[in-house]
Amino acid sequence: MTSTAVHQLVLVASDLAAVSVLVFGVYFPRHHRRDLVASFLGVNVGVLAVAMTLSSASVGIGLGMGLFGVLSIIRLRSYEIAQHEIAYYFSALAIGLLGGLPAEANPLTAALTALIVAVMYVADHPRLFPRHRRRSLRLDSAYTDDDALRAHLEVLLGGRVVNLTVRSVDLVNDTTQVEVRYIVSGTPVSQEAGTPAAQDVPA
Repeated sequence: MTSTAVHQLVLVASDLAAVSVLVFGVYFPRHHRRDLVASFLGVNVGVLAVAMTLSSASVGIGLGMGLFGVLSIIRLRSYEIAQHEIAYYFSALAIGLLGGLPAEANPLTAALTALIVAVMYVADHPRLFPRHRRRSLRLDSAYTDDDALRAHLEVLLGGRVVNLTVRSVDLVNDTTQVEVRYIVSGTPVSQEAGTPAAQDVPA
């Protein structure tokens, strides 16, 4: 086995180890989306394979990067992808590029790969801003006064509203659609009648 082949095997092994930690050690235990496990792993391995091929061929690497940019834009148009999942998506892609572009293993590549995993571990940790929440609510009252709406939401959610965006106000059906970001200060009171439950997500 040639020295180049050994270096490539080391890069592949390092890439698979890093993306496995990212997906199975960080992402899945926190978010439990099985469908995105396949997506992250597929993106990572696909980018790794193509990057390795382009790095040893006469095809310009810019062409390959442009191709992946187009594919990423198409994939991320899905409404099912949340912002934190986009970060995991690009982290898996970046790890694949770092493993596929160098001609041989080097400390810088290893350090940058570890940095990506470490940043995602910290940035998406449940203990980082644990009291911050975001909800989308449909209230069964039409609010045209922002101050009254804010006061009502703070009582309803049991926290301090830091940002709210009114999506729609229906004066005929007497409803308000609102997205609110708030800081939990206690146990939220019971939800008002006629308001559908909304799941708390990190702000």
